[in-house]
Amino acid sequence: MVNQKLIDFIRDTYASSDFIPLHAPSFVGNEKGYLAQTIDSTFVSSVGKFVDEFEQKVKFYTGAGWAVATVNGTAALHTALHLAGVRAGDLVITQALTFVATCNALHHIGANPVFLDIEPIAFGLCPDKTAAWLKEYAVLDDAGSCRHKASGAAIKAVMPMHTFGHPAQLDELLAICRQWSLCLIEDAAESLGSFYKGLHTGTLGRFGVLSFNGNKVITTGGGGMLLCQEQADGAKGKHVTTTAKVAHPYEFYHDEPGFNYRMPNLNAALGCAQMERLEVILANKRKLAERYAGFFQGSEYRFVREPDYARSNYWLNTVICPDLESRNVLLESTNAQRVMTRPVWQLMHRLPMFSDALRGELTHSEWAESRLVNLPSSPTEV
Repeated sequence: MVNQKLIDFIRDTYASSDFIPLHAPSFVGNEKGYLAQTIDSTFVSSVGKFVDEFEQKVKFYTGAGWAVATVNGTAALHTALHLAGVRAGDLVITQALTFVATCNALHHIGANPVFLDIEPIAFGLCPDKTAAWLKEYAVLDDAGSCRHKASGAAIKAVMPMHTFGHPAQLDELLAICRQWSLCLIEDAAESLGSFYKGLHTGTLGRFGVLSFNGNKVITTGGGGMLLCQEQADGAKGKHVTTTAKVAHPYEFYHDEPGFNYRMPNLNAALGCAQMERLEVILANKRKLAERYAGFFQGSEYRFVREPDYARSNYWLNTVICPDLESRNVLLESTNAQRVMTRPVWQLMHRLPMFSDALRGELTHSEWAESRLVNLPSSPTEV
């Protein structure tokens, strides 16, 4: 019964009898005008005023020390891992419940994931499970580096994700990283506009990464951003993402292997226009979240709220179903009536390319996998 009522509620919210997507972008500002300026300038690639302007806007909004625009979030993650000194054969602790891009970036650099459990509040990497795994399976060598006891492989970083925009428990994870000499890299791809104890996600670790894919809070079509706290990291990030080319009036000289990861000016122009409306978008998304919370109040379905320590962007509104059967019925009934809902991602260790990765027990991850459903979350006037 709740399924049909939910479908009617969503259609009423979006005032539409057509297909309702999970998260569609909103272009009602200066997007067309800035794109036209870019085309008229002929600077449509990675050299152009909007790239620098977009970086500055994101830097100012997030409070990051440095922001480097990239072609997508995966490229930004790859760059962060590279700058953190992660190399082929190293281990990086992350969560099993994440989008595949987190693990693809590890694969691109040749590192291996260690899949640990999430906590059941914000669905981020669980500090208690992380501390317990390190205590049992890791050791600090004579040089103070963290290593896996059994294999001797270096453990270089901890990479939590702020799931659906809800900030993970960063203070506890930072303390673990200090104890074990690990680098904290925040996969903040989904969390532009989310704050942990007053600080923007992606700015507490040494590195943070944002995504501006078409389904994110704001979009550049395709794009990402590397956030750094230290100027040296930011300068290095910009250098290596620009093919490591040394500035010269006409000579081509590259002083190290680099990546061709810079965001094109066309995409940045779109991002600048989107940033101008970010606060309005976030306000509308919070109103939508409140509507969902009211709808599910008193039912067997629990709406996922932001944790007490944080302010979330509510990127994807999420409901916890009573069990796997009710989850499947909800998914089938909504999608059959052209209201797009989605389950959470399959746990990463279930995918063939990561099936042999080290992992701890995943009780909360498996529980969430069998119950979570994402609901339409487009930023609309509600």
